[in-house]
Amino acid sequence: MSTKREQVIGYLPDETPSPGKLLIFAFQQLLVMFPATVTVALLTGFHVSTTIFASGLATIAFLLITKGKIPLYYGSSFSYIAAIISVTGVTSGIASDSQISQAQFGIIMSGLVSVAAGLVVSRFGMDVIEKVLPPTVTGSIAMVIGISLAGAAITGSAGYANGAANDHAWIAALVTLFATILFSVYLKGVWGQLPILFGILVGYAVSIPLGLVDFGSIWTGSLVHIPHFTLPAVSWVAVGAIMPIAIATIPESTAHLFQLDIYVNDLAKKKGAKEYRIAEKLGINLIGDGVGDMVASIFGGPAGTNYGENISTMAITKNFSVKMLGTAALMAIALSFIQPLSNIIQSVPGPVINGACIYLFGVIGAQGVAIMINKKVDLFDARNLAIIAIILVIGLGGAYGFPNGMIPIFGAKLPAIATAAMTGIVMNLLLSIGRKQKA
Repeated sequence: MSTKREQVIGYLPDETPSPGKLLIFAFQQLLVMFPATVTVALLTGFHVSTTIFASGLATIAFLLITKGKIPLYYGSSFSYIAAIISVTGVTSGIASDSQISQAQFGIIMSGLVSVAAGLVVSRFGMDVIEKVLPPTVTGSIAMVIGISLAGAAITGSAGYANGAANDHAWIAALVTLFATILFSVYLKGVWGQLPILFGILVGYAVSIPLGLVDFGSIWTGSLVHIPHFTLPAVSWVAVGAIMPIAIATIPESTAHLFQLDIYVNDLAKKKGAKEYRIAEKLGINLIGDGVGDMVASIFGGPAGTNYGENISTMAITKNFSVKMLGTAALMAIALSFIQPLSNIIQSVPGPVINGACIYLFGVIGAQGVAIMINKKVDLFDARNLAIIAIILVIGLGGAYGFPNGMIPIFGAKLPAIATAAMTGIVMNLLLSIGRKQKA
């Protein structure tokens, strides 16, 4: 029995790879968070280098707040994009310092919402959150998060622009995708924990003769580049626009935590280790999430959340080391100051990253299914089916049916995922009236 356990490859949250492996594993985590985090900055008018710096610093703050018990990486959240743009008024280019400063104040205040929710959960226990956020809600939201990103992964893989796809982009994306899948399935031992990194490297190599890599952009600018920091400025208009989004992102953060609990404990069971009660740490997770928002925004970063891409990478590689994530965060901070390194990562073609994301986003969706299976959700129950159906259709229909996933209704524009989450929560509470609690 002991021999079998020793053959199980993977790192639990309190385990640490050797120094060399630690750096490689951390770099892999950095690669998967980089594109989405940078994209949020580009879409909202925030500075890219500042956003990367804020992402790393917020991750360290989160790991410290949670005392290293929850292996999660903090990155910029897509849920806040529309609300932030409504404050900055920017759809391309960099917003002015005054616009960013106002948005910063709204983001900091939104962090207080997550902190308050975490304090409630910590005070009154899991029973409260399980009534509001049962697995029918969290599992469905996880599926929506993953599948709603599928369109971005596919169009990005196609190099889709101006109504046309790029055949060279497809080649790079498909090579990356299938290389990543083959590496994740067939590589064993330490190599089996680096399928995303290897897949991206193969895709990068293929992209060079296809003319997709711009080497000229790598050595532009100075060696050391100090991120552009801004300070928050009081704006109650920004608070009104941004703060409510935090309420809707709580189910997303909760779903991620439940996913993590399932995969960490699966590895712990195979290794014959203790049980990691990660799901029971929801209160401190929400507090850490809120603190992450405040820390990131103090320096000029957009609002964020624990990243599904990083969770998928951990699930695929079975590497949940907290120190590995802390190392990735330190790398991100260093990267924000060293321009050539940042340029090298930005030189990875979009189709390559999106080829890997086809796999990663699918895994996020599959994790939603895993939550329901793990919690033994009765899919023949009419109430459960109603909640799941509403969340899936509003979330996915809104994401694919309207520009930027914003649902136009009664003169307002509501973000699809957040609206799906809030509708699911309300329906769950309403349909629980008069319902006897099952043992």
